[in-house]
Amino acid sequence: MNRRPIIALTPGEPAGIGPDVAITLAQQAPSCDLVLIADPVMLTKRAAQLNLVFSAHLWNGQGNDVPAVYILPVATNRPVNAGKLDPANSPYVIECLRRAVQGCRRHEFDALVTGPVHKGVINDAGIPFTGHTEFLAAESGTAQVVMMLAAPGRSPSAAKRGDARERPHGLRVALATTHLPLSDVSRAISREHLTGVLRILHADLRAKFGISDPQILVCGLNPHAGESGHLGREEIEVIEPVLAMLRTEGFSLRGPVPADTAFIPESLVGVDVVLAMYHDQGLPVLKAHDFVHAINITLGLPFVRTSVDHGTALELAGSGRADVSSLRAAVTTALQLVSHK
Repeated sequence: MNRRPIIALTPGEPAGIGPDVAITLAQQAPSCDLVLIADPVMLTKRAAQLNLVFSAHLWNGQGNDVPAVYILPVATNRPVNAGKLDPANSPYVIECLRRAVQGCRRHEFDALVTGPVHKGVINDAGIPFTGHTEFLAAESGTAQVVMMLAAPGRSPSAAKRGDARERPHGLRVALATTHLPLSDVSRAISREHLTGVLRILHADLRAKFGISDPQILVCGLNPHAGESGHLGREEIEVIEPVLAMLRTEGFSLRGPVPADTAFIPESLVGVDVVLAMYHDQGLPVLKAHDFVHAINITLGLPFVRTSVDHGTALELAGSGRADVSSLRAAVTTALQLVSHK
C-alpha cells in the first residue's frame, strides 16, 4: 500500500463492553488511522466511568501526518446506561455498521473491525438480524460469505513436543453454516453451497493470508463421519463428491474426517484451517483453545472484516474489567490482511 492503512471500528452494542474496549484501545498510540464510528457523547461518558479520557480527531475523510484515533459521529437515539439494553438504540447499532460498510466499499476505509452486538435486542426493536456475518454480506451485495475464527497458540507439532515458544498461527476454524437451528443444518449443506464455501476459503487464504497452497481439513457432519452411511449419508452424497471434484482443480483437502478426532494434534499437523459443518461443531474447540485472544474473520467480502470473538458482557460494562485482548488482536489481524491484500 502507498499510504497508511485506515481501519474503521464499530464498538457495537452501546450498553455492552464494546465501547469499553474501544476506549481502552484508543489510549494506546495507534499504528494506523483508527476511525471509531460511534456516538462521541456516549464514548466520553463511558470513558469517565472507566476513569479514562476519550480524545479523538473528527474524521473528515483523510488522516493527518501521524497515525491517530478519529471519531465519525453517529448519535444514539437515547442516552446509554452501561449494562442496560435499550431497543431504541438498536437502529444506531445498525446505522454504524451501514456507514462502515459504505466507507469500505468506496475505499474510504481499508478494513472494518467490529465490536460485539446483541442480536436479541436488535430483533426486539423489530429489526431482523441473525448476525454480523449475514448482515455484512447483504449490505455489501455479496451472495455468499464464510465465517472463520482464529486464535493464536502453539502449532500441533509444537504442542506434541511441549515447545511453548513456537506459535506460528494457532488454530483457524471456518464454518460451512453459521447461525442456523441444528434442525436446519443438514438441508443447508448442499453440494452447491459447500462448493462455494470451499472456493471462498481457498481463495481468501491465498489472497488475504498469503498461503499459496492452503491445507484444508474438512469435518464430516455426522458422528464418525457417517460410519460408511450407517449414521447418515450426507458425507457420501454431498461432502465426498464435492471434495473429489475440487481436488481435481488442485485444492488440498483432507476428509471428511470425524469431528471428534479432527482437532487432536496429530490431525492438525500441517493444516491451515479446519472446516466445521456447523457453528457448535467447531467453535467450542477454538474457544477452549484460546478464548481471550480469539477473533472472527469474514471471508468472501469485498473488504477485510475482523471482529472480537466475545459477547456484549453487559455485567462488565463500565466496570473497567473488560479485556481488550480480542479487539487488539482483531485490529492487528486486519492490518496484516490489508498488507497481504
